[in-house]
Amino acid sequence: MSQQTELIDFFKALLKKERFSSQGEIVEALLNAGFHNINQSKVSRMLSKSGAVRTRNAKREMVYCLPAELSIPIITSPLKNLVLDIDRNDSLIVLRTSPGAAQLIARLLDSIGKAEGILGTIAGDDTIFITPTNSKKIQETTGIIKKLFN
Repeated sequence: MSQQTELIDFFKALLKKERFSSQGEIVEALLNAGFHNINQSKVSRMLSKSGAVRTRNAKREMVYCLPAELSIPIITSPLKNLVLDIDRNDSLIVLRTSPGAAQLIARLLDSIGKAEGILGTIAGDDTIFITPTNSKKIQETTGIIKKLFN
């Protein structure tokens, strides 16, 4: 097994413990485990690539973790299964997801972009606010988004 694979496996095991509240704590744990050339920037990239989010653990502490939905391979958990509801009013589309999946889905929607009527998104843990490029065409944009997740 390569050092990079070992690092990623160990990193994910750390996140599953749901007790690290800062990137600095993760850096320290990786260095203590014998991994070299680890810094906050590298941990930040690893968090982003793994889809990790900061959320409350059972003790109500804010910690980094891998949401269960995101730690399962996409083949067994299609993105459409992470989307629970799509609704709108006259100016905003609201998409609700499984806990921890909103940022992943928002990145996908942002990549689709203006050509499909999406000006931008704001994602929390399980809710995404989507601003359409044209509020007069919000019903059409909502339809496009619904098609993506059917």
